[in-house]
Amino acid sequence: MVHLSTTLIHGDDKLNRVTYVAPPINVSTTFRFDSNNLIPANEVKDFLQSIDENPVYAKESYPNSSRVQAVLSDLLGGHAVIYNSGCSFFHALMCHYNPKRFFMDGGYFGVHAIADLLTRNYGLEQQFLDEIEEFAQAGDIVHLETPLNPFGTSSDMEALGERVHTKGAILSIDATLASPPLQDAWKFGADIILHSATKYSGGHSDLLAGVLVVKTKEQAYELIEDRIHLGTNIGNLESYLLLRLLSTYEMRIMKQEKNTRKVIIYLNENKSKFNKVVNKIYHSSSQDDDFIQKQLSGLYCPVFAITLHSIDQCKELPLHLKYFQHATSLGAAESLIEWRAVSDVDIDQCLIGVSIGCENADDLIKDLENALQILQNK
Repeated sequence: MVHLSTTLIHGDDKLNRVTYVAPPINVSTTFRFDSNNLIPANEVKDFLQSIDENPVYAKESYPNSSRVQAVLSDLLGGHAVIYNSGCSFFHALMCHYNPKRFFMDGGYFGVHAIADLLTRNYGLEQQFLDEIEEFAQAGDIVHLETPLNPFGTSSDMEALGERVHTKGAILSIDATLASPPLQDAWKFGADIILHSATKYSGGHSDLLAGVLVVKTKEQAYELIEDRIHLGTNIGNLESYLLLRLLSTYEMRIMKQEKNTRKVIIYLNENKSKFNKVVNKIYHSSSQDDDFIQKQLSGLYCPVFAITLHSIDQCKELPLHLKYFQHATSLGAAESLIEWRAVSDVDIDQCLIGVSIGCENADDLIKDLENALQILQNK
């Protein structure tokens, strides 16, 4: 068995086309036909395989998009289809499976927004997860984001999967906050897995991408064919960046996971020290549910949230931090902190989201300690 770190570096070697060690950026949108092997389109036996081997037009496929899909397929344990954003992969999912009903509780606002568009235009029915037994039917989509952004808390996939599959519905898991080796959603009933590759796969706050992972090559080919007509293939520069950054993914995610453990332990052990500032801490490691250790393989996502006692404290906390960037998103090498109310209209107005990066954990702890102490002393 080839280990993950080796796969991330060599998973696309089979698609080498040039002698360069580092794959080049593919800026061309169109590719010359092979004059020695001209085959009419109506005689091509496997169109999607043919455009991977001999690309024709970048909207369909090009070398680096194929290479990225190869690496992500190995990382995520299925057949990956790459898109130009997380919103694109969810729209593609809904277009392809065309459910009559959609079930979801909390989760990415972009997913809710797309579902609302489909309800507005095509009458998609939307329900909550506690309504599965009453309303779900075969072919419906049940969507779960776990761990949940910005809290970093987890839901029981296996228990939900049993409920979903009893009704003949399809379980879609957004596992962005805990991709392998932190969590393997296939083991707990997922039919489809989604990841915002913008986050940990890219990990440097410099690209947008999304990946949808299915169980069979046939499903992936159908989605790729849809993607051609939706016009949502990943861009040239983004695929180059993502391919390059995936090679260090395991090192980054494990460093972030280790850092997060240390930061969470510090905050829990010193919560009383900052009792005038910190109200509550949210993270999977704080959950005592039986499924947590099994589902997360004893590892935890590098995202957590805290609530403070006042809005003014939420506004001021980021001002006293040296190593945390006050910005939205997550998964980057640099640590991020966000007064969540700036980007989320429905969130607790006193909630702070935190994404731990690859800095030294002791430096991050000292930074947080200093900022919290300033607010505590006021």
